[in-house]
Amino acid sequence: MNILILGAGRVGSASAVELASEQDNEVTVVDIDGERLEKLSSKWDLRVIEGNASHPNILKSAGGETADMIIAVTSSDEVNMISCQIASTLFNTQTKIARIRQAEYTKHSELFSEGNIPVDFILSPEELVTNYISEVIEHPGAFQVLNFADGKIKMVGVKTKQHGFLVDQPISHLHNHLGNEKVRIAALYRDGEMISPKGDALIKEGDEVYFIAAPGEIDNMITEFNQDQEKARNITIAGGGRVGFKLAAYLENDNHVKIIEKDTERAKHIAEKLQSAVVLKGDSADDALLKEENIENNDVFIATTNSEEANILSAMVAKKMGAKKVMAIANKDSYSDLAEAGTIDISISAEQITTSALLSHVRKGDVVTVHKLKRGDAEALEAVAHAHDQSNAVGKKVEEINLPEGSFITAIVSHEGEIKAVHRSTLIDADDHVVVFIDNRDTIGEIETIFA
Repeated sequence: MNILILGAGRVGSASAVELASEQDNEVTVVDIDGERLEKLSSKWDLRVIEGNASHPNILKSAGGETADMIIAVTSSDEVNMISCQIASTLFNTQTKIARIRQAEYTKHSELFSEGNIPVDFILSPEELVTNYISEVIEHPGAFQVLNFADGKIKMVGVKTKQHGFLVDQPISHLHNHLGNEKVRIAALYRDGEMISPKGDALIKEGDEVYFIAAPGEIDNMITEFNQDQEKARNITIAGGGRVGFKLAAYLENDNHVKIIEKDTERAKHIAEKLQSAVVLKGDSADDALLKEENIENNDVFIATTNSEEANILSAMVAKKMGAKKVMAIANKDSYSDLAEAGTIDISISAEQITTSALLSHVRKGDVVTVHKLKRGDAEALEAVAHAHDQSNAVGKKVEEINLPEGSFITAIVSHEGEIKAVHRSTLIDADDHVVVFIDNRDTIGEIETIFA
């Protein structure tokens, strides 16, 4: 696939690296910053063009005439929309994705209807990250909550603790204990290594477990692994930027929310917009401020500033001072290590969340949802099984699907919305939504072919 990425900022660069690392993708990146482009092209097999992404001649020289997809993620909503318009009008580009941040545009859906601004998919990284964090807060004990089949089922990541009911028990004990065949362990990791989730595999303290369940069953499942069930009510957000503000606005109705913002004007602005959240002007890593605000009584502390280092620092300070759970937006793998070591509780990669959303539009076959796991080393995708003469899935039992090693069918939802119990003999019907866990991303092409 020929993919044209406009903008080499965080989102554009992360997307370019992700897509260029996959077979059969030809990636070109356009940006006005030559230094950014040089960093990308020196490390990755991709093409770069320096110039304004909304200029027709620049898009043409970047290969716009042969591009299958354009991903416009510059810092300007207007440039992104204009670029999609040019790609549609001059080059008839098939798929056009644009990052649009301002609600003044997105609240008018008719702007993007047929015959108007030709944007096929709107990408809002801030909204994606806000939704992601909100899901994790909603389910205490989880470090990741991912939606499939329009939210009918979720994949949840938990870390097991000593007093979990299933700790030191085989996986097969799950169904015996719950009496529900439709919940399922999708993957089990111990010390960074995946263990095949077969029935006789023992669950140990400190394991990372990914399970599949309907929304109403999630909290009961979490207690099987770590018994963390106390709902968050006192929440502190570090950073009043787009993510911090959106998160505060979402959470303030049902929780006691405080938001710490260093910039005076920004603090005043968000204080006027929020209804009940308390806005504090100050440094979120200031231990005196945190002590004054009784951080030890805090259920969740979330660092959402634009500085990864500041996020990690403030989360570590809050953790040391007694906050029950701390999260930080940080993209570097080295920061993820801090979460695994327990220095902070959850490291959130905004880049990984955003590229996951993009991948569902890049995958071959009818892939409707993609989520990256384990720092991007693993992946869970949802594909629709269509009936045709060459179908490798429809009409077959799960045991007859020739998946690559390290991949497992973890959930099946019928086109009518029924969650099927997944057994070796479960039959895949036409238009079923099939969720596959993939430990080795090099095998994704094989799985796409099965559901093509």
